[in-house]
Amino acid sequence: MDNKLSFEEIFEQNERRIHYQIHKMNIRDPHQEFFQEGLVALWNAYETYQPDKGPMATYFNYMIRNRLIDYMRRENRHHENQQQAIQAQKIQDTDGNHHRGTEASNPIVNERSFPLDDASHWKHIKSQLTENQWKWVYGYIIQEMPYKEIAEQENTTVDAVKSWGKQVRKKLKNTQLREIMLMEDSRL
Repeated sequence: MDNKLSFEEIFEQNERRIHYQIHKMNIRDPHQEFFQEGLVALWNAYETYQPDKGPMATYFNYMIRNRLIDYMRRENRHHENQQQAIQAQKIQDTDGNHHRGTEASNPIVNERSFPLDDASHWKHIKSQLTENQWKWVYGYIIQEMPYKEIAEQENTTVDAVKSWGKQVRKKLKNTQLREIMLMEDSRL
């Protein structure tokens, strides 16, 4: 053990291994982040190497390569999480509720933004809907009941209630109905 090389000597002899693995894996490393990971892997390999288990060079290559792969996976996961957060923020910012027209992006009427205390507004909407669609509007929007409660109250299935809601949303997307509702709002 007295003739064991220092890490500085090991580093001088094996620095090119790190560069080789980075190059072999086609990694662009402008900020030397991967090189640093490779250096840590070399240190760990130096500390844990057991001569009776195999050649030192093979062990160094194995440790460096796997450390670089792990780092790439972490970076990719981090990047994916950032992209998901950005996408979620975009959806939240736009309410995910826009219809692309020919030239402009028109917001779809959000049923949660209707004035809940305006009886004339609701009367007009009710006149445009079927009885079941109105049950959905009254239960889900006005009373803020969950689908399951509405289904139990109306003695039907949750899927039926969801279907009523889809039909209402489809009608609310209708440009003419939206314009009529906006005109009524502007009269108030």
